[in-house]
Amino acid sequence: MSGSTGCGGGSCGCGGGGGAKDALELKADPRAPLPMVNGVPLQGEGESPDLEQLRQRAYSELLRQAAQRQGLLAVGDLPSLDGVLSETASAAIEALLEREIRIPEPDEAACQRYFDAHASRFAQGERVQASHILFAVTPGVDVDALRKRAEGLLVGLRCGDAAAFAAAATEQSNCPSGADGGELGWLARGDCVPEFSAALFGQDEASAHVGVLPRLVSTRFGFHIVRVEAREPGVAQPFEAVAAAIAQTLRQQAYVTALRQYLNLLAGEAVLEGIELEAADSPLLQ
Repeated sequence: MSGSTGCGGGSCGCGGGGGAKDALELKADPRAPLPMVNGVPLQGEGESPDLEQLRQRAYSELLRQAAQRQGLLAVGDLPSLDGVLSETASAAIEALLEREIRIPEPDEAACQRYFDAHASRFAQGERVQASHILFAVTPGVDVDALRKRAEGLLVGLRCGDAAAFAAAATEQSNCPSGADGGELGWLARGDCVPEFSAALFGQDEASAHVGVLPRLVSTRFGFHIVRVEAREPGVAQPFEAVAAAIAQTLRQQAYVTALRQYLNLLAGEAVLEGIELEAADSPLLQ
C-alpha cells in the first residue's frame, strides 16, 4: 500500500470526506455571529464552510494582515471570502514567515540523542498489517459522547476475534474501509498520519502488540479502534545512515513549535468574532 493511508487521506479514504457510515454532526447555529478576523469576514453571503475551513481561513487572514502591517503586501490587497489567497498574498506570507520564524540548526549531539531514543523508527522495511474502526469527529459533534461510544466498543472488541472486529467495522466505522471489515492492509511508517503511525510503530509495550490495541488512537479525523493482525520487523540502520533525516525532523519540529507560538501571538492580538482559535488546530501545523 502506498501513499498516506491508514487514516491519512489515502486509499482507505478517511481523509477524503466520505465514510461507510454517516458521522454524528450538528448543524451550525444560524443565529451565530458572522466569523470575522479584525472585522474581515471569513465567508461569503449564504456560504456555510465547516469549522476546519473557517480555521484555515482565519489563520490565512491573520498572516495576510500581518504581511500588510510589515509592508510586505500592499494595503490595497483585498481579503478573499472563499479562503483562496492571491499569488501576491501567498508570496508575501512566505516572506513574512521567513522573516519571523527563525529556528536553530540541530547539532550532532541533538541528532544522536534523538536516534538513541527512537532507533526503532529508522528500521528499514518494518511493516504492520492492521485494521481499524473510525469514529469521525465532525463540526458540532459531541466529542465526549463519541469517545465514550468508541471506548465502550473497544472494551468488547479486546476480548473478541478478527471476525467480531470486522463485523463491528462494517457496522460502525465512518471510514470507507469499513466495507472491507476495516482492513488497511500492510502499512509502513510513512503510510499514515503521525498519531496513527506512533500507535503502530512506537516503542512502548502497546506498540509491540498483536491484536486490538488497548487504547483508542486519536487523530484529526477522530477516534480509532485499531487491530494489528501481524508485524514484520525491519532492519536496524546505523546513526550515520539516518543522521541527515534526523536533522530534518528536528528542524521541522522546531519550525512547528515556532510557528505555533507566532500564530498564538497573532490570534491573541486580533479581534476575533464568531470563531475560537488554537494554534494546534491550524492546517499549517498538520
